[in-house]
Amino acid sequence: MIENIKFGTDGWRAIIAKDFTVENLKRVTIATALWIKENSLPNKVVVGFDCRFGGKMFSEVVTQVFASQGIFVYISKDFVSTPMVSLATQKLGCACGIVLTASHNPPSYNGYKIKGAYGGPALPKTIDEVEALIPETTNLHLEDFDLILAQNKAQYSDFETMYVDHAKNCFDLEAIYKSGIRIGYDAMYGAGQNAVKRILPEATMLHAEFNPSFNGTAPEPIMKNLTEISQLIQSQKNIDIAFATDGDADRIGLINSKGEFVDSHHIILILVQYLNKHKGMTGKVVNSFSCTSKIKVLCDALGLDNIITKIGFKYICGYMIDEQVLVGGEESGGIAVAGHIPERDGVWIALTIIEYMAKTGKTLDQLIEEVYSVTGSFAMERYDLHVNEDLKQSIIADAKTDKYTHFGNYKIIGKEDIDGFKFIFENGSWVMLRASGTEPVLRVYSEAANYAEAVNILEATKNQLIP
Repeated sequence: MIENIKFGTDGWRAIIAKDFTVENLKRVTIATALWIKENSLPNKVVVGFDCRFGGKMFSEVVTQVFASQGIFVYISKDFVSTPMVSLATQKLGCACGIVLTASHNPPSYNGYKIKGAYGGPALPKTIDEVEALIPETTNLHLEDFDLILAQNKAQYSDFETMYVDHAKNCFDLEAIYKSGIRIGYDAMYGAGQNAVKRILPEATMLHAEFNPSFNGTAPEPIMKNLTEISQLIQSQKNIDIAFATDGDADRIGLINSKGEFVDSHHIILILVQYLNKHKGMTGKVVNSFSCTSKIKVLCDALGLDNIITKIGFKYICGYMIDEQVLVGGEESGGIAVAGHIPERDGVWIALTIIEYMAKTGKTLDQLIEEVYSVTGSFAMERYDLHVNEDLKQSIIADAKTDKYTHFGNYKIIGKEDIDGFKFIFENGSWVMLRASGTEPVLRVYSEAANYAEAVNILEATKNQLIP
């Protein structure tokens, strides 16, 4: 049976040796090559891979396919992050960049991300066009990889050094070094580890070594996966701020000096405050539908436009390419800022916040309190409800037809449906339902004045949806 290759929210991902095979990789790469030719784009691409199993081998297969189509390849010799590939794609003037990564997925997965010439995710239109060109089979003659290098059809390039040099030019690292801020970093065995060692050599490092199995844990920088660094902070009491990045280092998780997780909603607000109020930068703030409503409150106070998109960074990227965007961010920890590529970048976001602390002498908690003085305090939480497909579809149908008037004691006074269904309550808090497109999961998000109420809303909603 021929595997139907479909791109998800960010790239094509599949289980290694099951659907993520050399043959399927050849199919999707030949489609990319055909797309480059059909659109008369520059005859060169960037190819990189993260720390996952088989990354180097898969990257060589991709290179061989492009070379067979007369497309020159800049290839990484060692693992690199997604932002490194995106930056190299832009700086080297390539048609696109390819990253072999499954991002934050479990270690059994690998994947194929396409990056645009501008240095960010391929837009939905591009993905649709590439998908339409994927052949059912391939009969490509692939030359030996070493021969391709010898014939100058491809060359090794150091994307990591390109990225590190770019960071050194864009941040006041001297101010960070002199500030005395004690930094922790959980690399989650991912592709950000070597760059952070070079940029922040004094940081306390955790899980910053090569381990393609990620020690058996999905490398996603969310609260439940960061207990080890949280406990380290609490026990040693010598770290002022810590951050974590996922497998390909485009997402961030942040932890304060007490070992408490700081979610991406707060990070987005801190970034807007720093870049606009302290650095005098301006532009639109673009965020996905599942983000906090406090972003609009802060934007209104600062006189900035706030745009809400569907979920998926590719929608945010679309605005960043065409318009002046100050901050673009999503609930899952993928955030981009002006002055860099239109790409999520966990290391870059961490450096921005650490620079903010160094320039102001304030702690992370104080920066959050500065935001709260404008927006008021808030908390967010999310449940992933595992439900069968029939129940999932029934819940979505009821949401579409306004069957829900309340969840528990929370009366619904409004509904938004940009991507999923957000139900607004009388006190300004809300709950959002969004069905997964790939698995029997219903994602339920909530925002409230405090964490306890956010959890209460989720519990009330769950109890009503699943009797």
